[in-house]
Amino acid sequence: MTSRRDIVVPASMQKTYETLHFAPAVKSSGFLFCSGVIGFGPGRELSPDPEIQFPLAFQSLGTVLAEAGLTFDDVIELTSYHVGLQATLLTFLKVKDRFIPEPYPAWTAIGITELARPGALVEIKAIAKLRA
Repeated sequence: MTSRRDIVVPASMQKTYETLHFAPAVKSSGFLFCSGVIGFGPGRELSPDPEIQFPLAFQSLGTVLAEAGLTFDDVIELTSYHVGLQATLLTFLKVKDRFIPEPYPAWTAIGITELARPGALVEIKAIAKLRA
């Protein structure tokens, strides 16, 4: 039995979709559920500098939102998973505030020991309200 989903796959993420078998986002019941993104550089490298990596992660999330016709204004919930949460939280807050406008969405920050990609410092997932 095959299930059909209304998925969102930006062209820049098509290879990831085909290789790792997950959608960058799924539309359901009036919402866009975005998978976690990390801060890859243009060559898929990860800088050890959170001031470089964090904005790239938000830019990646922005690409997914834009593919669905949305912006960060439409985000209603944000979840971030941090390797070294206490060491980089202030940097993350500063970067987050450049991307996420008022009124701010619900947000949960979770400290973890590792992410799927070695060297990743943060993974950000979001839920956005689809526009009518």
